[in-house]
Amino acid sequence: MDEVFEFFSNAGNLGALTPPWVEFQILTPVPIPMRAGALIDYRLRIHGLPIRWRTEITEWEPGHRFVDEQRRGPYRMWVHEHLFEQHADGTLMRDLVRYAVPGGEFIHRLFVRRDVERIFDFRRARMLEIFGQPHPAAQLAG
Repeated sequence: MDEVFEFFSNAGNLGALTPPWVEFQILTPVPIPMRAGALIDYRLRIHGLPIRWRTEITEWEPGHRFVDEQRRGPYRMWVHEHLFEQHADGTLMRDLVRYAVPGGEFIHRLFVRRDVERIFDFRRARMLEIFGQPHPAAQLAG
C-alpha cells in the first residue's frame, strides 16, 4: 500500500497515467511537496483546444487518501478523491470524481462524459501495467 500511495503522491507520475492524446504537461516545477494547500498547474489539450488547469490538494491523509479540486480549468466543478485500501492480496485504489460542466447535461452527454470515461479507462489500464492485476473487489462505477 505504501508503494502505491507513494506513486500517486508524486505529481511527476501523473503523466504516466494520462493518455498521450491529452498532451498533458505539468507546469509547476517538480518535485512538488504534496500537502493540503499545494497548487499544481498543468497544460493539456482536449479536442485540440489548449487548456490550462490548476488544482489544489484540499485534503491530504498520507497512506489513505487525498483530494484534488480544480481551481481554474475547463469544468465548473472538479473534485477528485483518491482512496487507498489495504487488502490481503494487495492495495485497492479508487478514483471518485464529482464534476460539473459548462452547458449542463447536454454538453456532458455530447462531449465530456465520453472523454472522462476514456481518460479513466486509460488510467486503469496503466495502473494494471504498473502494479499488476486488480483485486477481485475492484470494479468500475458509472
